[in-house]
Amino acid sequence: MTRAIITVVGKDTVGIIAKVCTYLADNQINILDISQTIVQDFFNMMMIVDMTRCEVAFEQISVELSHLGDGMGVQVKCQLEDIFDKMHRI
Repeated sequence: MTRAIITVVGKDTVGIIAKVCTYLADNQINILDISQTIVQDFFNMMMIVDMTRCEVAFEQISVELSHLGDGMGVQVKCQLEDIFDKMHRI
């Protein structure tokens, strides 16, 4: 299984979750776990996804998600789980 961590942070607006989830579904990326919070007007979401069935290169998915976020006024970051774990290990 190829797992990745997707984070979305920014000012809350209508449709953030819908747009990100639609993009993932269109690319055969399965959401394994999702957590989202809104603190005052700020939106924060973290997803663990399975990219095994995705036919698009990880780098392209990462760039496209970033552009999707730009269009909504939020930051979207995508990292492979292995790299994420190594960066956040204490």
